[in-house]
Amino acid sequence: MGMEMADIESALGSRHPKFRAKQIYDALYAKRQLDLTKATALPAAIKAEFESGALTEASRYDSVDGTVRYLLGMKDGKTIEAVFMPERGRDTLCISSQVGCPVDCKFCLTALMGLERNLTAGEIVGQVLHLAARHQLDPQDKQMNIVMMGQGEPLMNLDAVLKATRLLVDPAGVGMSERRITVSTSGLIPKIEELAQSPVRPKLAISLNASHEEQRVELMPITKKWHLKDLLEVCVHYPLRSWEFLTFEYVLLRGVNDTDADALRVRKLLANIRCKVNLIALNPGPGIPFETPDPERVESFQDIVKVGMPCFIRKPRGLDIYAACGQLKRMSEGAELIGITG
Repeated sequence: MGMEMADIESALGSRHPKFRAKQIYDALYAKRQLDLTKATALPAAIKAEFESGALTEASRYDSVDGTVRYLLGMKDGKTIEAVFMPERGRDTLCISSQVGCPVDCKFCLTALMGLERNLTAGEIVGQVLHLAARHQLDPQDKQMNIVMMGQGEPLMNLDAVLKATRLLVDPAGVGMSERRITVSTSGLIPKIEELAQSPVRPKLAISLNASHEEQRVELMPITKKWHLKDLLEVCVHYPLRSWEFLTFEYVLLRGVNDTDADALRVRKLLANIRCKVNLIALNPGPGIPFETPDPERVESFQDIVKVGMPCFIRKPRGLDIYAACGQLKRMSEGAELIGITG
């Protein structure tokens, strides 16, 4: 898993006929055979030499709203989380790009883990294929979407993220559309510029979460390195495709960044960018020193922002199993899950 055609050909070397590379690629990605021993087109010698690298399912947690959070195991014993979110007319897979996260956003449980390591392209693709198999999803179906908004800062692992994206969108492979894959970042300017130059790339979402520089640095300390005005300048010039909008994500924290004045500033900040805004009322968790705003406050914020651009309120999914945005911290059953719904 995670090998492109050239990688497989190189791994085969002169030991096997070259056409075997295409058979392996087809078995892994087009047919999505997570167990290569069951690939009837492959000879025993190939099966003995190659493993699919499929992830193992360590735990599964089911929410009352249909969301499912998976704890998936990797060969080195580390685990990551991925989330399946069914909705009417579409299914969304939220996948991770790192084990833990180095960004240290003050409102996010994942930040409490710190960073353990980057994921490989195979481990990123493996999450998609595991969830697709578990829920009988066809990646070529237009109702399946992927958001790289799980554990990690994807742009800090950009090479693996882009390689995984190429495998996912290859018509001879998994066969998805770039329109249905979104990557989220805290705003790493050099990496955004690098992403922009990639011929194959997912859509881009940026975690804004503040209406001015001082506020953003307090909530997201990593942004000290990349000033808000510079980030917005990069966004103005980002090479959007004809069908594409930038997405700005904004986590609302009661009494911190959720005032009408904040909303007016956000609308002004983004006025010259072809974008939409997703509002996320804080999803609570132990150790997070903020509170969730009332629904009326969220709606008031939306009313102000949507005067200038499309603005949506993201409904939390899987709160009872710690699967909502900002909650992925490898929580287990029992004491850690008790009390999340109040």
